[in-house]
Amino acid sequence: MNIIVFSGSPRKRGNTDLLADAFVAGATSQRANVEKIRLIELKYSPCIECGGCDETGKCILKDDLTEIYPKIESADVVVLASPMFFYNITANSQALVERSQAFWVRQYVLKQGEIGGKRRQGIFLSAGATKGKLLFDGSLRVMRYFFDAIGGDLAAALLIRGAEKKGEIKEIPGALETAERLGSCAASNGDYSQIEGLWVPGGKNK
Repeated sequence: MNIIVFSGSPRKRGNTDLLADAFVAGATSQRANVEKIRLIELKYSPCIECGGCDETGKCILKDDLTEIYPKIESADVVVLASPMFFYNITANSQALVERSQAFWVRQYVLKQGEIGGKRRQGIFLSAGATKGKLLFDGSLRVMRYFFDAIGGDLAAALLIRGAEKKGEIKEIPGALETAERLGSCAASNGDYSQIEGLWVPGGKNK
């Protein structure tokens, strides 16, 4: 089981970064091959809409994402962890989403089949300061399209409200424990609907 975790938080050991670490701990407990990548540490641009991938299905931009594409292709599970900034994912996270265009072209324009020869699971981890009812609505839609573009499906999301100050998520009962259990479940092909507190397709954030 190959799992790649993208942490889109610019704040190391921030709330969403801690969720990602807890997920990694759960996944590695099941002996999955897990790699966590902090997007803030990479140098890359968003999609420049040049059309360069239209013929080959490969992005022509040469930057730190060039080495990331093969890792996505080999992944069985892809996780994106991002805090909410103005009711949206972070700029680094959005740039990664935009750069999935080449994968989308491979599948839907060039008809080259499944990315990496398989369908993968997508998981979204997020935390936001406000407790607004619609806090995650827009981002969940973005995640659906992102995971579809890379040849996957949004299988589950852990969405935490009311976490703003660095490390404050440690004070929210069950948040990190749920992230760890989610990681374990992902690594063992478990049933996400059995984990209390998750958003799952067709359901609610319990």
